Amino acid sequence: MGQRKFLLVAIDYFTKWVEAEPLARITEGEVMKFIWKNIVCRFGIPREIISDNGRQFQGRRIREWCQGLHIRQRFTTVAHPQANGQVEVTNRILIQGIKRRLERVGKLGRGANQCPVGLQDNP
Repeated sequence: MGQRKFLLVAIDYFTKWVEAEPLARITEGEVMKFIWKNIVCRFGIPREIISDNGRQFQGRRIREWCQGLHIRQRFTTVAHPQANGQVEVTNRILIQGIKRRLERVGKLGRGANQCPVGLQDNP
């Protein structure tokens, strides 16, 4: 499956619910699969998705896929990513949780490849 170096994160602005999945790479296909599995199948089709300007969010396949599902796509500007403040705060909390978990694993003498993936710790 490969090393999972990326974390794809989705946040519901109303409920503040977070969905996250570690991935080895982030492609249009992986993003569409994540949205389908973690959002559409569990909560229904969202009216709108806000993302950064990465090509995995702006490619032809995902644009057409979103149009077919009537999902409006909006993008944060490259110069002002903090406009998506809730995501920035959540990402910071997730990173802190991952660092704490890795530190704890290091103290136990286990390798990083044995690190539990779940982030159920309260920040």
